[in-house]
Amino acid sequence: MESLEAELDRARDLAVDELADAIESIGFECTRCGACCTGHGAADDREPHTATVFPDEVRDLQIATANEWRDVARPMPYGLHEGESGPEGETFEWALQTDACGDCTFYTETDGTGACTVHEDRPLICRTYPFSVALGGTSQPMGEAVDREGLVRAHECEGLGRDISRDDAEELAAALKERAVRELEEAIAVRDSYSAVAPEPGEVVVHDSEGAKRPDGTQYR
Repeated sequence: MESLEAELDRARDLAVDELADAIESIGFECTRCGACCTGHGAADDREPHTATVFPDEVRDLQIATANEWRDVARPMPYGLHEGESGPEGETFEWALQTDACGDCTFYTETDGTGACTVHEDRPLICRTYPFSVALGGTSQPMGEAVDREGLVRAHECEGLGRDISRDDAEELAAALKERAVRELEEAIAVRDSYSAVAPEPGEVVVHDSEGAKRPDGTQYR
């Protein structure tokens, strides 16, 4: 298995035009169905929406919305366990905040057509869905790939297979490369800055590239 540093070098060397070729070959057009912005499963067993967001993206959304950290992001639930008063433990990512239904807090829907209330400031994971790059240390959004072309993977989405313009494919490809680089940079920084903590019962600690934090985004001790 290659080191994260080696994978980062590969990500930085990705050719945007080749990624665009792959995206163009697969095809994509957003239908605004909202599937990638909402929770999944039946109402009595619904899994909340989870979309990874970087610390600086949280701050950008804070500025754009004039909201507190907690209103924008929540600790990624993976790695946490249920304590007497709720989730507790340590996790290593932030996810976009969700509403009571488990949908992204920035998602809105009118007559079955979805929209993002922070579209111009949306995180890279949202800009690049349903695509990912098959490099070690990068994340695969929402399940296994349903199509692939070179290093590009496409994940379940009703917009796949539709015509996409070259300009849109190149814009998406540039964002996809940026996301792959950022994910690896974040993973390396988390690894290098990680220091084990012992959360008290009922406490949640998030380890990101800036150190250990509380759920409100402040530094942990």
